[in-house]
Amino acid sequence: MEKIGKAPIVGGTARDYLDERRYTDYYDYKERLLRWLDTMGKNPERAEGYADSTVANVTYKIDLYNVWNWKETGNYGTRLTTDRADAHMMYLIMEGDRYSDTYKDIVQKCLKRVFKYQNHVEGADIEWEPEHTFSQDLSAPRDFLTMDERRAVRDAALDYGSVPAYNGLSPGERDQWRQYLSQRLEKPKKKVVPEDWTKANSWKIPSITWTSLDTGLRPIEVERARVQWVDTKNNVLRIPKDESSKNEDNWTVSITERTGSALERWLDEREYYDEYDDSDALWLTRHGNSYNSSSLRKVLHRLCGIAEIPVENRQMSWYTIRHSVGTYMTREEDLAAAKAQLRHKSPKTTMRYDQAPVEDRRDALNRMG
Repeated sequence: MEKIGKAPIVGGTARDYLDERRYTDYYDYKERLLRWLDTMGKNPERAEGYADSTVANVTYKIDLYNVWNWKETGNYGTRLTTDRADAHMMYLIMEGDRYSDTYKDIVQKCLKRVFKYQNHVEGADIEWEPEHTFSQDLSAPRDFLTMDERRAVRDAALDYGSVPAYNGLSPGERDQWRQYLSQRLEKPKKKVVPEDWTKANSWKIPSITWTSLDTGLRPIEVERARVQWVDTKNNVLRIPKDESSKNEDNWTVSITERTGSALERWLDEREYYDEYDDSDALWLTRHGNSYNSSSLRKVLHRLCGIAEIPVENRQMSWYTIRHSVGTYMTREEDLAAAKAQLRHKSPKTTMRYDQAPVEDRRDALNRMG
């Protein structure tokens, strides 16, 4: 039996359940999953894999989950969804004392690693927020923007891709900037026109960034965001139930007046771009595609470069912005406010943010002497 580290690629439980073709397909899937976990899974940015014991836990627990799921649904498949993950955890809970909290915690961590694989390798862009947790570790997310970094990123969004005003440039300077814009906009230099200066100084990136700094938008919510969500009169986003990432409730999420103004400017500007003619998407890339976790990570890294915020040795993704919203909303208001602003189903998920940020702890140490 071929192994990856200490782990068999497919255990006997799944092997006995599947016919030959489905077994072959499942084997290929498990091999891809385990090799990624072994070489990249712990820290994809640094190509650091999990320990052999962790990979072994995943292969056994995911085989058991999949066999349970195939029996429950009557369908074979390998894509993990939040609904089925929640259903499996509820099954373990309903079994009473048969499964310890330690066992349930291990299963939950294994499922989270599969979601991580799907996000990084398959582009699934899913953040699973389990309704029940079994670990005593309620620490905050690994990385979040500090208060100073939030301000710096907000300011950097105004500098992102900006160019000098067309009327303020000499003919020679215009020619240099025309060359720059031709590369940036991927069009021949001779076709760069004064209107392209306005497009370069778009309000799109400030509106995406400021809205996310206010509301903690998940990448999938940036992708799904629609013009109809925006209510600048009341400075809120109104996210319908069928378009929210968890499909649980309608959400009304606060934004600042400054963000509302940026969104209003972007909505006016958006009308002039052809890629939005047949779309109600709030934001699209310059190629007319939806934003995803990868493209948003690039935006954030560029913003951090402008703001001179180091990104080395940090898990700097769009979720870093979301985590900062939870941390400081809890600090400035309370857990209930953070739960509503982040659109969490379970209060236990929000409890991760119920701790003093590092600067608060530093101030306390200074006071303590």
